[in-house]
Amino acid sequence: MNAYTLLPFIVLIAAMFLMTRSAKKKQQQAAQMRNEMQPGSGVRTIGGMYATVKEVNEDTVLLDAGPGVDLLFAKNAIGAVLTDDEYNRIVHGIEHDLKSDAGLVPDDASSLTETDETDGPAAAAAASDDKIDLGKKDAVEDADAAGAAEAKAQDEPKKTDGDSDAK
Repeated sequence: MNAYTLLPFIVLIAAMFLMTRSAKKKQQQAAQMRNEMQPGSGVRTIGGMYATVKEVNEDTVLLDAGPGVDLLFAKNAIGAVLTDDEYNRIVHGIEHDLKSDAGLVPDDASSLTETDETDGPAAAAAASDDKIDLGKKDAVEDADAAGAAEAKAQDEPKKTDGDSDAK
């Protein structure tokens, strides 16, 4: 046999070996994560339910999903063990405060730029609190006028084909 004919088979076998090796590593990491679960830690099941671990047994986990709701799951049904900050952020909506608020981006851009009133008319226009008319009022007034004309047309009695004004 020629070496060139064996090359595709060798590449295929090597690819299969690498894929099974990475899958085996992922399975080992998942098993290790499940074995390190402790009561009180937050988890997400493979179905997407968030709960707190109440009790860990050999093959099962007792989860507290809410007040008075205890659920028994297989350990394999736990998709991820979450950190306390991540669990509180997702379940309770509590954002963890960092050391200071200095790195946060402000809600408006006005605090990011400093304008001097001596810069000319552009700076004076930017500094004024007047609202800019974008033409939305005209569109609203036209719609109101059209609605009023339609309501007036509906209030008038309608003539039918058999009716006539002259009698």
